[in-house]
Amino acid sequence: MQEYEILPMKEEHLQDVLLISNVSFPIAWSRDSFEKELLNMFAKYFVAVKDGSVLGYGGMWIIIDEAHITNIAVHPDYRGTGIGDSILKAMIKQCQYQLVTAMTLEVRSSNEPAKNLYKKYGFKEEGIRKAYYEDNHEDALIMWKYF
Repeated sequence: MQEYEILPMKEEHLQDVLLISNVSFPIAWSRDSFEKELLNMFAKYFVAVKDGSVLGYGGMWIIIDEAHITNIAVHPDYRGTGIGDSILKAMIKQCQYQLVTAMTLEVRSSNEPAKNLYKKYGFKEEGIRKAYYEDNHEDALIMWKYF
């Protein structure tokens, strides 16, 4: 049984979200970036919360009929427990509610767990952005899911 809730991200979640971002990404987003996303009319962010603490988060922009996933991250202590799966399902459900026809994202070419999660939900590799990541110039795979 799931012991956490998937909720829309609010300002009260940002401290935990920042912690997760900092331990998950070589170049983490700033508090200001997340605060701007909360005000962005195109952005939809979700958090997995247990006992008041954020275990993971995910966000996307929905513009007209397409969604672009900006990030998904789970605290290292909770990876492999299905939280990323639950967050992605909530994002897909939001897209279906808003009649989105396609979702896209970039993912590090070396990030096998993330690529496997996306493939599980019907995302397919459709392109490469060469040297996309600033920290190590790793390629990004462009993945798409069509509804």
